[in-house]
Amino acid sequence: MNTKHVLHALHLDAVNCGACTGPDRWLFGKEAKKEISYSPMTGEPIAQVLYADAAVYDTVVDDALRAFQTWCETPAPRRGHLIRDLGAILREYWEPLSELVALEMGKIRPEGVGEVQEMIDICEFATGLSRQLYGMTTHSERPRHRMMEQWHPLGPIGIISAFNFPVAVWAWNAALATVCGDVSIWKPSSQTPLCGIAVQHLVNRVMSDYGLTGIMNLVIGPGKTIGDRLVNDPRIPLISFTGSTRMGRHVSRSVADRFGRTILELGGNNAVIVTPSADFEMAARSIAFGAVGTAGQRCTSTRRIIVQAEIADAFIQRLLTLYRRVRIGNPLDDTVLMGPLVSETAVKEFVGAVAQCQAEGGDILFGGNPLPDLGPCYVEPTIVRMPTQTDIVRHETFAPILYVLTYNTLEEAVALHNDVPQGLSSAIFTLNLREAEYFLSHVGSDCGIANVNIGTSGAEIGGAFGGEKETGGGRESGSDAWRAYMRRQTNTINWSEDLPLAQGISFNID
Repeated sequence: MNTKHVLHALHLDAVNCGACTGPDRWLFGKEAKKEISYSPMTGEPIAQVLYADAAVYDTVVDDALRAFQTWCETPAPRRGHLIRDLGAILREYWEPLSELVALEMGKIRPEGVGEVQEMIDICEFATGLSRQLYGMTTHSERPRHRMMEQWHPLGPIGIISAFNFPVAVWAWNAALATVCGDVSIWKPSSQTPLCGIAVQHLVNRVMSDYGLTGIMNLVIGPGKTIGDRLVNDPRIPLISFTGSTRMGRHVSRSVADRFGRTILELGGNNAVIVTPSADFEMAARSIAFGAVGTAGQRCTSTRRIIVQAEIADAFIQRLLTLYRRVRIGNPLDDTVLMGPLVSETAVKEFVGAVAQCQAEGGDILFGGNPLPDLGPCYVEPTIVRMPTQTDIVRHETFAPILYVLTYNTLEEAVALHNDVPQGLSSAIFTLNLREAEYFLSHVGSDCGIANVNIGTSGAEIGGAFGGEKETGGGRESGSDAWRAYMRRQTNTINWSEDLPLAQGISFNID
């Protein structure tokens, strides 16, 4: 499927409006700015997008607020029907949508397909969840009293997503928020606006089937204008933000200043510990995918391997063999395993990081160079052996750079593992039960995700996703992450004929 057919299949015209609240509600602002979406594959333009302005933003929020007044009263299982049908239409359009992800973001076709499948999976999860938004009951200390808790819809949810997962992260949030009785306002990355517009077209078809508008809304624009308006808007009780730690600090402070809530999914500096008992082949293949997949532009990408000193040389040789087999090029070519970085700016950051590695004593074992003959955004996957965990190793570079560190004892390995500001995903490869359990214990990995004999990248939607420290501390997707999109209410019901007070307090008044 070529670019023209992909755009046509997803109803993407030459100029696409960047704000929508439902069927036939594409909004054009008087001060709208026209921007071009470029493909990192070639650096060539794909299509034009009309950014939302301040007036359009306010219209979107007003429509969302009106929709919330009735949507929150809709029974949760009926809300689940909407998400069930969203999953169905995603199945129908999985091919052009996954190819658009590859075309606009640069990840290879199988990863684009996997991202759309992740959207479908979360729709299935949320549909079942719509019949399980449960609270609990507890025994009261007072006779003939009952205590319970309820979970109520929170309100309009702001979703700010990043370029590296231009559609799946929106679905994590929107699917759960919708069945919880919330409405959502999505600001996609300015680097991948067409993916957001394409998804909104599909959302509109589903909302139209139910006679709805304003449930799932889109507003596209720069972070300094539309993003900041969303973050600082007191009408939006929750902001789910995916992006850099630097921007996450800004979002966290701004939302906290107005007593709003945040879900923050920020940086990762994910490591894999390789022990002498590990299955070398399994570990090497997993690390190669974790480091090379999405050209190292996942928040869960493997950025460090911490390998036992006595086996380091042999393990590195196996890893180098796999790296030599990685074909780089057009992400829509099924034989390609690594596509481009998202922009020329990302290439400059890659080059700067490699230079800093060398300045800090690193030995480049593989790669380290841009590949301008392939296009402006291509680079080599890179392996660097570092003498210690230097500043560049502790810094997250969003590129396919893998740092190799060595250790002697497992305690030393875990200390190295945890000695970074970020705390998202982690893994250990071992066939030793005691080593595995130590890594998973409270003195082991300090990350939100810790795996045994599986890599750092590629989480399933059934588990809660998120991390600790500078990763932000929020959780999305599975488990009980749905509670972030609701407000808790504790209820006490007195069905006696008396009015006893808690703690046995006596307050006699006539």
